[in-house]
Amino acid sequence: MSLKVACVGAGYFAGFHHDAWGRMSAAKIVGVADQDFCRAKATGERAFPDLASMLAATSPDIVDIILPPPAQVQAIRMALDAGVRAIICQKPFCTSLAEAEVATQLAADAGIPLIVHENFRFQPWYRLMAAEIASGRLGDVHQASFRLRPGDGQGPRAYLDRQPYFQTMPRFLVHETAVHWIDTFRFLLGPVSAVYADLRHLNPAIEGEDAGVILFDHASGARSVFDGNRHLDHAAPNLRHTMGEALVEGPRGSLMLSGDGAVSFRAFGAIAGDLLLPASPESGFGGDCVFALQSHVVSALLDGAPLENLAEDYLAVIRIEEAIYRSAQEARKIAL
Repeated sequence: MSLKVACVGAGYFAGFHHDAWGRMSAAKIVGVADQDFCRAKATGERAFPDLASMLAATSPDIVDIILPPPAQVQAIRMALDAGVRAIICQKPFCTSLAEAEVATQLAADAGIPLIVHENFRFQPWYRLMAAEIASGRLGDVHQASFRLRPGDGQGPRAYLDRQPYFQTMPRFLVHETAVHWIDTFRFLLGPVSAVYADLRHLNPAIEGEDAGVILFDHASGARSVFDGNRHLDHAAPNLRHTMGEALVEGPRGSLMLSGDGAVSFRAFGAIAGDLLLPASPESGFGGDCVFALQSHVVSALLDGAPLENLAEDYLAVIRIEEAIYRSAQEARKIAL
């Protein structure tokens, strides 16, 4: 059985979605809609000028919403009214926590799964780290850290060639980028109980914050740190492959992620480490995490596997994000 997928959105990142769907045997794109009809036609798929006409013509099983937050709730409503089997919605998810709660309740009332397309937890290095943590190889994890260093934030032309809207986002580093690690740290270490944030605005050409440090307390007793600076780089052939470097530490050893996607384990007291995951090929985005997430949804629909990133769970990520901005504004730790 092949599931029918309708994609609404044909912008920059939508290309990764379209490519991933096109490589699946169990799913097939039946249409792409975009308000810029020429952009929809350029995908090479059956093109539509809007979601309504695409839904009427294709009767899809899955609607993949690859739109900015202001357009998401209306698209979710339309997909729910069409009686699809599942909806995937890009992040950032909705324009506010209140709006995200509305969208989540609409999907719950309709009995249709709404999955947020938060794909970093599906990157192969984080899936491996989660398995190593669960195995007990590190012992009880004390802390984890990620150093974001994409090196794309310098000067007046920062982001203009790829995602120009980055320059005008009033909330940038956390809302657009660090949110990936809010979810990833939750995936690796469990629920967050408190946050402390110190955010900075370095590039006068953009509106929002572009550097900062965020400390997460986890209910497990572990701590995690996001240290982000979009002006600086790290050692990698492609700075966007992992976006930086990670370290997860426990009393029995540490896991290290390098910029090429390789993961190594160093036992406590040892000098050298063992390679657990070699450098990954740069096919797709971020270790082909878009393909991994979309495959996960297809498997859940066809085989009944449990779904990750359901909207009701993702609301916790948005609440943490709000607490981070409040912490930075009030210069204090915020309990959740």
